[in-house]
Amino acid sequence: MPELPEVEITARLLDGALRGAQIASALAPGINALRTFAPPLSALEGWTIAGVRRRGKNLIVGVSQSGGAAGESADAESSSGPLVLLIHLMSAGRLQLYDKRAGPRDRTSRLLVRVLAESGEEAELRLREFGSKQAAWVKVLRADELERDEAIAKLGPEAWPQVPALQELLGAPRPLHPLLRDQRVIAGIGRSWVDEILWHARLSPYKRGADLDAEECERLRVAIFETLGGAIAHYQEAITLPIPDKLPMPLQVHRREGRSCPRCGRTLEAVHFEDYVIAYCPGCQTEGRVLKDRRMSRLLK
Repeated sequence: MPELPEVEITARLLDGALRGAQIASALAPGINALRTFAPPLSALEGWTIAGVRRRGKNLIVGVSQSGGAAGESADAESSSGPLVLLIHLMSAGRLQLYDKRAGPRDRTSRLLVRVLAESGEEAELRLREFGSKQAAWVKVLRADELERDEAIAKLGPEAWPQVPALQELLGAPRPLHPLLRDQRVIAGIGRSWVDEILWHARLSPYKRGADLDAEECERLRVAIFETLGGAIAHYQEAITLPIPDKLPMPLQVHRREGRSCPRCGRTLEAVHFEDYVIAYCPGCQTEGRVLKDRRMSRLLK
């Protein structure tokens, strides 16, 4: 799933390319992806992209009314103010910019926004999704409704760049791994980067938030800032438009079980669940203990 670093670099690159571009048309081939109907998707046509930004794991494309006949022809329902496209990529979505339109055989497209840049060049902002689940979604909202939308209103404080005070925020009797992934607690961290953050902080994924002392909270705060910031800096150097389907994630432990820990050399271990895996280093994080793996426990019964 694209998380804060991946969504942040996507927003930065698209903002630089699309700010000021006029929307020529907006279509939703993946009709299930469109979660709203008023204002309609067609209301975006003739309007100007004001910018692209991120909130948590969500992408927000701001759209403002442009001058001239094209802007005046926009749907009357949306004439009261600017609009936004709120987009969540879920586990397999990608928001990418292409200089050619999607072909008729393209079955991955969920949203197609065709734009005309100030230079006169055409491009297509395309929400694509891989696999069969089709969970990625899009909402067209009035800008003043954005903060009240349930997808935004329920989010906790941003994990980066200003890491919030953690001792009170994480002071619940829950393991750190699910606690840090809870978007209502802190926004932007998911399964990939929580493994990296906890390894960086030398904390067990099963240590409870309520049991953190002040020194551990500070280690965790630094780990969040440096891990997410380092990933974004890496992407800033490594990625240009068009954004690739698979980003070169600078991972140290996630999906690396069975390999040597880059810090202490001990073999990295994992705990397997039905739909995700926790990766960790016993030497760095659990005082040498190998955590019980439910997958292996079932095999041994």
